[in-house]
Amino acid sequence: MESTIGKAIRLETEPVAVLFADEKPEGAGQFATGSWGCVMFLLAAASRGKTGVFDRETYGCVGGGVGLGFGNAYESFPGGIPGFCRFLSTGNSSDPAGSAMAEAMKNAGARSEFVEHFLHGERYKKSPELVEKFVAAAPITEVPAPYVVMKPLSLVDPERESPVSVTFLVTPDQLSALVILANYDRPGFENVAVPYLAACQVVGIMSYREAQSSAPRCLIGLTDISARNYLKSQGASDKLTFTIPFARFREMEANVAGSFLEGETWSSVIGRD
Repeated sequence: MESTIGKAIRLETEPVAVLFADEKPEGAGQFATGSWGCVMFLLAAASRGKTGVFDRETYGCVGGGVGLGFGNAYESFPGGIPGFCRFLSTGNSSDPAGSAMAEAMKNAGARSEFVEHFLHGERYKKSPELVEKFVAAAPITEVPAPYVVMKPLSLVDPERESPVSVTFLVTPDQLSALVILANYDRPGFENVAVPYLAACQVVGIMSYREAQSSAPRCLIGLTDISARNYLKSQGASDKLTFTIPFARFREMEANVAGSFLEGETWSSVIGRD
């Protein structure tokens, strides 16, 4: 399946389709069971042509498990949900049990970055109480299949497969065009949202929720600086994600012809002769 939008905005990489699957795609990249990894690594790989797959044992980190739709993986975080709430905010160092857990993780070979943040917090929220409200409000869900697949849109067979969403890795100019296109055929000015969630959660569970809406919005993501740090080596340091629920993607694809994407202003922005 090709993307008219991708061609019009001169996308340098593949749009990435997210699908639920009953079987693991042959040859797909996958994290080892129980090993750490950032879900966005496999999204970046899919944008370069390589299919990735996740299941309930191979989602890389608890945030990724939540983001992909494998239930409330925060419950398995060291110290449970209270431990995670302190991790995302002020840290676990003031809790004797937290300090003991950090020492045990360090001795077991846990990543030093994780131990440091476990103790002293990522400080992405001001207090554990705010994180608790954040977790309660997140659209945590259980996907109706064993696998979540990220694959290049060009490998999707529309006769057999129906993605949940499509994600573009875009520059500021391309993002601008997509925001305009998302508002081109609709009233109002809030047809695109910027959720405060982990990068994988915008691509995953937030898009799943929007896909169920009668007027699904597009989503800007990769404002998650942890994921941005991890993706610096993946050629995405200047990119954000733009995720479109699949039904909305089809509408927007049909709107390219006759739109500003064929006009002089856009041609000038992207340097097209």
